[in-house]
Amino acid sequence: MAEIHKIIASLKDALGVGARSNSQAEAASAPVPVAQSAHRAALASTFARELEAVGGKFLGILTPAEVTNRIVTLAGEIGAKTVALGQGVESDMEEIGEALERADFRIVRTIPVADTERAAMRERVANADMGIAEADFAIASTGTLAVVSTGDRPSSLTLLPPASLVIVQIDRVMANLAAVLAELGAGGVAANRLTLITGPSRTADIEKRIVLGVHGPKSIHVIVVWPRDD
Repeated sequence: MAEIHKIIASLKDALGVGARSNSQAEAASAPVPVAQSAHRAALASTFARELEAVGGKFLGILTPAEVTNRIVTLAGEIGAKTVALGQGVESDMEEIGEALERADFRIVRTIPVADTERAAMRERVANADMGIAEADFAIASTGTLAVVSTGDRPSSLTLLPPASLVIVQIDRVMANLAAVLAELGAGGVAANRLTLITGPSRTADIEKRIVLGVHGPKSIHVIVVWPRDD
């Protein structure tokens, strides 16, 4: 959360500078990118608050260069030995996988496989201690992640390992589900399997007591990626 506060504080400072400027040229050019960044920061802040309200863990808004180190650190913190890794939407997941291997973690890379091999791939992912995936979108109003499943980004990545780490780009944090569906379009929704993830898996089937991790990950960690030159 500290990163969010720093970004919002810097944005407020930038807005103040813009308001004091008497230059017509500055007034014409400066407010647009600041307003866009402020809007993104506000959405990310709302998303982080709602994610933690449903039991998720927000790891911060990081630059692409910071993401890999944070993931390696997290894998060590939770005591993972094996990490399952899918392809990214925009992130370089191969770089993350190589960094994990250098830190002596075993890697399971998900790739498109024939139907006859799908069960074996699913079992390897299920045996991993942590799954890493990149979400297509995040929904600020509910702290939800929207992940479209593909052959190299199977839904098992976010459903089977006991710990889940999900990356999402800052410009893919949307206000609500309607905005996500609009981005995907009717064709995209109809043609793909969309998984909506709101917090860790939980159930109250037994004596109405909330138990985490029975039908899916016991913990979910999220990183929002904000390019340094954005």
